[in-house]
Amino acid sequence: MPHQPEHIDRTNLPYRKCVGIMLLNKNKEVFVGQRIDNKSDAWQMPQGGIEEGEEVETAVFRELEEEIGTANIKLIDKAQGWYSYDIPDFLIPKFWGGKYRGQTQMWFLAHFLGDDTEININTKEPEFSTWQWAAPATLPAIIVPFKRDLYIGLLEEFKNHLK
Repeated sequence: MPHQPEHIDRTNLPYRKCVGIMLLNKNKEVFVGQRIDNKSDAWQMPQGGIEEGEEVETAVFRELEEEIGTANIKLIDKAQGWYSYDIPDFLIPKFWGGKYRGQTQMWFLAHFLGDDTEININTKEPEFSTWQWAAPATLPAIIVPFKRDLYIGLLEEFKNHLK
């Protein structure tokens, strides 16, 4: 008899604490990358875990350096609170050792101060296979479905800076 996967009870799993960065270029377009480990046509903004004892703002600069090869930015706004999302049950065992139900994130809005030649997604541990600048209004349509509400909330929260 084939082994049946155990049912995952997400109610006892915590959220992983992270930062997220909505990075704008001079045209107020948003940086998005296509994840290496996602074969669908889904994009995301840079995000990543906050290390033990690390300040949230420090994590922003570290994550950008790790994911896009540069942290040449100026922070311009910070979300009023934490945004959380759940990953689908089938992904729980595949991410973060099955220890989390999803992520809770503090989001920042930042201006990219450099030019596109500074962006290098071929980092030590690459997360993106390709990247682009996207119009903010297109974000909900190009993100993985389980993050869509979070992105809609961010667009509303940062809307005064996106005009």
